[in-house]
Amino acid sequence: MTPERQRSLESLALNVREHCVKMSTDGGCFLGASLSCADLIVYLYSEVLRIRPETTKDPQRDYFFLSKGHDVPALYGTLAELGFIEKERLRSHLSTSDSIYWHPNRTIPGVEFHAGSLGHLLSVAIGVAYDARLRCQDSRVVVLLGDGELDEGSVWEAALIAAAAKLDNLTVVVDRNGFQANGRTEDLTPLEPLNLKFGSFGWGSRSIDGHSFREMQAAFAGLPFRHERPSVILAQTVRGKGIPSIEDRADRWFTDFTHDEVERLIGELHGHAPAHLVSKPLTVR
Repeated sequence: MTPERQRSLESLALNVREHCVKMSTDGGCFLGASLSCADLIVYLYSEVLRIRPETTKDPQRDYFFLSKGHDVPALYGTLAELGFIEKERLRSHLSTSDSIYWHPNRTIPGVEFHAGSLGHLLSVAIGVAYDARLRCQDSRVVVLLGDGELDEGSVWEAALIAAAAKLDNLTVVVDRNGFQANGRTEDLTPLEPLNLKFGSFGWGSRSIDGHSFREMQAAFAGLPFRHERPSVILAQTVRGKGIPSIEDRADRWFTDFTHDEVERLIGELHGHAPAHLVSKPLTVR
């Protein structure tokens, strides 16, 4: 990767994070984990997925499924930056006049499937990957899972099926930020060692820094990791990445900041002094 391309991706990811922060008011959003997966989604749409605004209905396209649907601000921001939707639409977040809200909706160009309840979209993606195989198409299917989402038994049932079907056109990316909702994964239902667990289910796996575009490049260039088997990329990330005052905090899962706080957060995102926000953390019930 050239230095110029890396700077371009970093600039794009910064813009996406700013969109996420702007959606964290007037009803709020799941900001912390949206920021942790922003680099991953930016890289996928910029460097990996064969899909563009004009090819969202092309049966030969690649497919991306955001299974951790509550982190859709990062997807919205990426789609807006790359021309799938107008940037102005992001101002309609949570408005009754648009479909831009807390979870992905297929009425938005670039969104492949509804998501909300965790643990569902890996199964959907397996169906798409299997269909592509039957049709002798070279479409690639990528699913972004949350690490807390791995508590769902449906994920592991689907993982067994994907390996049995030899779906080497299927890749799972796990946003391993170490949190599920308001607690740490290893304090609630420990997940490690994830690489060995996926390996025992017949998958090829690789761990990367989920904020390093160079490590992403090396990982995706090496797919599939095992012959005729699905692959999983365990991306080590930081919840709230890019804003030091909310990084790695359990209480910044769902946030609803004031407009003044949003402006201070954006300033911090661009390198100004930490905001030291005092808003009471909110939880969607």
